[in-house]
Amino acid sequence: VQLQASGGGLVQAGGSLRLSCAASGSTFSINLITWYRQAPGSQRELVAAITSGGRRSFADSVKGRFTISRDNAKNTVYLQMNSLKPEDTAVYYCNAQGSYTNYWGQGTQVTVSS
Repeated sequence: VQLQASGGGLVQAGGSLRLSCAASGSTFSINLITWYRQAPGSQRELVAAITSGGRRSFADSVKGRFTISRDNAKNTVYLQMNSLKPEDTAVYYCNAQGSYTNYWGQGTQVTVSS
């Protein structure tokens, strides 16, 4: 499975961005897609996740501001980020997990200016 993350950029505080994670290859094996982020000097942290059945989970820091969705026809998972804050600045990564596998995409930079 290959993952391609895109959609990052520079936005002012209060703005919005939508990240995409496009999967290709043996996507039928994926059970879970997770967005993580890593800010400079910080550990990578979970942001949001969605299961193959559509169950969603979010970090407390993004609840009410971020949503996660999937388009199965396009094998793509989206992270809609609203009301962005400077503390959301990080490199965002998507991760795909199967029963015995774990895949990472390249990161996409999100920078929120105050």
